[in-house]
Amino acid sequence: MEFSPFNNVVKLCLQGMSMEEKEKPEEALALFLQGWKEATNDHEKFLAAYYVSRHQKTVNDQLRWLETALEHALKINDDTVKSAFPSMYLNIAKCYEDLGNTEKSKANAELAGMYKNNPSDKGPFYHGTKADLQIGDVLTAGGNSNYKSELTMNHIYFTGLVNGAGLAAALAKGDGRERVYIVEPTGNYENDPNLTDKKFPGNPTRSYRSEAPLKIIGEVKDWVKPSPEELQRFQEKLEDHKGEIIN
Repeated sequence: MEFSPFNNVVKLCLQGMSMEEKEKPEEALALFLQGWKEATNDHEKFLAAYYVSRHQKTVNDQLRWLETALEHALKINDDTVKSAFPSMYLNIAKCYEDLGNTEKSKANAELAGMYKNNPSDKGPFYHGTKADLQIGDVLTAGGNSNYKSELTMNHIYFTGLVNGAGLAAALAKGDGRERVYIVEPTGNYENDPNLTDKKFPGNPTRSYRSEAPLKIIGEVKDWVKPSPEELQRFQEKLEDHKGEIIN
């Protein structure tokens, strides 16, 4: 299941997070529980249970919901879900530590370490830009950030979602035509820490970064361009962004 903000359970989780930001935990929990009630597959149940776990008043209840979320996540052969395993196992380890079960705490912490910074996603991968490039060219780190022009980036970024790359192309600086290239990492890569485990568990947008170059192996001609309204909304979010970029 590809992550989609239009999925009904995802929308309920987004509404719940909005209530969290407004410091209305009871309303947030009600929305997350509604998501759990309406979930029809393991992916939706994983997401809803994860958020329900954040609002439990006892360690035992938090652990029960975290392990429920993990139970459904383990049934899904999906890279976006696997990227949530490090933080989930760490949270479970913390629960067991608080309960005095050092053996299970250590075991879960070791599982977290096994999954950390070891993306299982094998692509295909995409990079969105306004640059006119050719097959065989390489993209390298060292350019200025699209989000903070004064910041020189130490990594080159890419995604496993073609429409996500299309959005990046639309937001990219320059006057050229938006292009989405198929790219091949030439070295190790990691989950993008600016997006991983932020609002959603793991890396649902399949966003990655590498210090090594990306080789262009093709170009996608058919992808969904964001509407002017969607693009304006994302640009406003970028302008309002006050956090630091992890570089």
